[in-house]
Order: sequence, then C-alpha cells, then structure tokens
Amino acid sequence: MSRSIRLGLLTPSSNTVLEPMSAAMVAGLPGVTLHFSRFRVTEIALSGAALAQFDPAPVLHAATLLADARVDAIAWCGTSASWLGFDRDAALCRRIEDATGIPATSSVLALNEALARTGVRRLGLVTPYRDDVQARIIANYAMLGVECVAERHLRLQDNFSFADVTEAQLERMAREVAGAAPQAIAVVCTNLRAAPLAPKLEAALRCPVYDSVATALWKGLILAGGDPAGIAEWGGLFALPALEA
Repeated sequence: MSRSIRLGLLTPSSNTVLEPMSAAMVAGLPGVTLHFSRFRVTEIALSGAALAQFDPAPVLHAATLLADARVDAIAWCGTSASWLGFDRDAALCRRIEDATGIPATSSVLALNEALARTGVRRLGLVTPYRDDVQARIIANYAMLGVECVAERHLRLQDNFSFADVTEAQLERMAREVAGAAPQAIAVVCTNLRAAPLAPKLEAALRCPVYDSVATALWKGLILAGGDPAGIAEWGGLFALPALEA
C-alpha cells in the first residue's frame, strides 16, 4: 500500500469472529488498520423483535462514530439483507454515505457484486440459520436470478452460538453443497470461521468460495483505495476486480 488506509467495520454486538478474523486477513497489508463500531444484534429470526434489531437508526449512529475516526470507507459486516431484501442494504449504505460523506458497502452487497462479476447463476449456500430464514435467503436470490442449487443450514438462532460452529462442520457443509455443481459457494454469516477454509476448498472443489467476512473486507478495501490482491492467499475473491461504478 502506498498510503495509510483506515477501514471502518460495523459489527453485530454478539459477534466474536468478525474482528479477529478481519484483523488476521489484513495483517500482511502495510498501512491498513481496521476500526470497529458495534450495535446490538443477539438473535437471527423472523420475529418482530429480531427484525427490529436491523432498524437503520442504531446502525447509522454506529457509522457516525466510525466517521469520528476519519475512516476511508465503512462496511456493514452483517448479512441481514439476505433475508430482509437486498434493497435494505442499498438504502442503508446510501444513508451512511449521506450522513458521513464516506463510501459504504455491506457483506451482502459485496457478495452480490462478486456473483455478478463472475456470472454466477447456480449458487451453493451455507449458513447457520433457521429454516424460515434460509427459505427467505433462497427466495431473495431467486428474484436476483441466482438459483440456490444446494444448501445446508444448522437451524441456529442465537447469534453468539454461531461462533461455536467448527471449521470441520463448515468444510463438510461446503463439500456437500459442492455435489450439486454450483458455480460458487456462499457462506452467509459473519460469525462463522469459514474464511480460512476458502483457499483449501477452492483448490479441492474447483469452485469459488465467498465468505461474508471476506466479501465486506474485499469491497471495503476497494472503496478505501486499497488493493485487496495483497491478501489473495485468503482466496480467489481477493484477486477479483470490482465492477465498474
């Protein structure tokens, strides 16, 4: 990197994977620092209380705190738009940009950009979520023209518990969905330890593996003026150029 880059990451309050994983991923990028702001998220479900966790106001407040640190870009490192609707993150990022003057993205918007960039229409989906949440995600991708040809989920609701899912479980789930010959596999949740598995799985399955922690970091670095190719050892995503604005 030719200059210092400060990247702001918005984090669900009960997430224990995102921060250390992101820090490990950028450890080899000179001049890049990560700065985090949290807001309360404790469960993933379709109840009114669970959905209200993603109302814009607390997210915007957390984003303005990151703006105090004069970050170069802000990434919402959560996957709620995958079941709430992709337009939710598009609108949220516009509001963050309007409130802070800082470019913004999200894990889900970045994932969708990567899918579009590589022409993916057949997707393998891995999550820790409940049946009804998983069904919403599958339906939203179908409306985007992306068919989930295979999926695995763990029927969990407590956001904190997602971090207890082992790498062995995640690898098994990814290998199972790979049997349907998807064009890419998406691990949708930023409290799963899937990012370190991407290079191994991509080599074995001959299929891109897009992890939600990685997608936010990839696009966030691009928006901040950095070069994500410097961490290509974390998977093919980081060698992928962004779509033209």
